[in-house]
Amino acid sequence: VQVVESGGGSVQPGQSLRLSCAASGFTFGHYALTWDRQPPGKEREWVATISTGGGAYYADSVKGRFAISRDNAKNTATLQMNSLKPEDTAVYYCNIGNTRGRGTQVTVSS
Repeated sequence: VQVVESGGGSVQPGQSLRLSCAASGFTFGHYALTWDRQPPGKEREWVATISTGGGAYYADSVKGRFAISRDNAKNTATLQMNSLKPEDTAVYYCNIGNTRGRGTQVTVSS
């Protein structure tokens, strides 16, 4: 079972990034998928969840700016992040079932 995030980077406020999550070793479509993040020096916080049926749920802090999606045929998911703010700076993790990836760093700074 493996979950791998990619797509992080350094951007300026207002710009966008698209994170990807690739999973293998289990039946991807049977699990809800969650993105969470850990800002520097802070606790981990929930960002978004997509259900097996495609229902999407967001933290208030990202609602209207982030969009979560999944492709069960490709065992992948994405987190489209628009209008990024400095407070979005964090390591972002993809979680499926009991498996979490190693994370991808997102830095938003002018």
